[in-house]
Amino acid sequence: MFDLIVSQGRVGDRSARTLEGAARTAQAIEQRYGVKGQWVGDPAPPAYDDWRASLSQAEATLVGLTAAVSQSLHGTQLPLLVTNTCSASLATLPVVARLHPNAKILWIDAHGDFNTPETTDTGYLGGMVLSATCGLWDSGYGGDVRPEQVIILGARDIDMAEGELLRAAGVRVISSGDTSTEAVLDAVGDAPVWIHVDWDVLEPGFVPADFKVPRGLLPSQLRTIFEALDSVTILGIEIAEFHPVENEDKNIAAISTIIDTIFPILENIKNSIK
Repeated sequence: MFDLIVSQGRVGDRSARTLEGAARTAQAIEQRYGVKGQWVGDPAPPAYDDWRASLSQAEATLVGLTAAVSQSLHGTQLPLLVTNTCSASLATLPVVARLHPNAKILWIDAHGDFNTPETTDTGYLGGMVLSATCGLWDSGYGGDVRPEQVIILGARDIDMAEGELLRAAGVRVISSGDTSTEAVLDAVGDAPVWIHVDWDVLEPGFVPADFKVPRGLLPSQLRTIFEALDSVTILGIEIAEFHPVENEDKNIAAISTIIDTIFPILENIKNSIK
């Protein structure tokens, strides 16, 4: 099957509902696939704090996620991570890059998450994750990802300074308007792939997210792309930022959309067990 790893410690969360979203998604996957997840971290209240405080508080969770992903990638099954925020990727991507230096990172997100301590206007840790894993600043968890191996898919909300950093680093950015199966397959080539999905990449209304950015991808569009990756070696997938709302019918529909969208990737992983 796959190793289900669930982040349940605060990693820069500014809303308590992202922890709930990860937990509820993981529970639905456990029930559907008959697996037992490895739950990492202890929940803590959200806060609008600076990235330094967020990073310090997240230490135990990030160390635990690093160990869990490393063990999974060294084992016979491949990882499926369900995380609360994109900040959890501080722990995962460096491990992938160290063990699979030729891997492409398919970062599917409405944002670039490529700000640095020098360029961030908000101090939000989640907006600085990808730049840290590419070595632009030191998070303490590794900067082993080569920027030219990164493909950002579905982006449509990138700061000016952030965009300059992306261009200088050589990261390939495929905007939501330019997203196509052909563009993704061309960018990936025949390299193994690690996939990250932030649900704000979708058009608002399908999966509630903490940040709503219009003109996003449709779930069917993303699933079609995942189906087209069936000939590519998938190393693992991480999904983040489902933010449940008060309307329970919408939450149930969102979880169904999440599982249906990533279904081709899970099937690929199941068929690629080492």
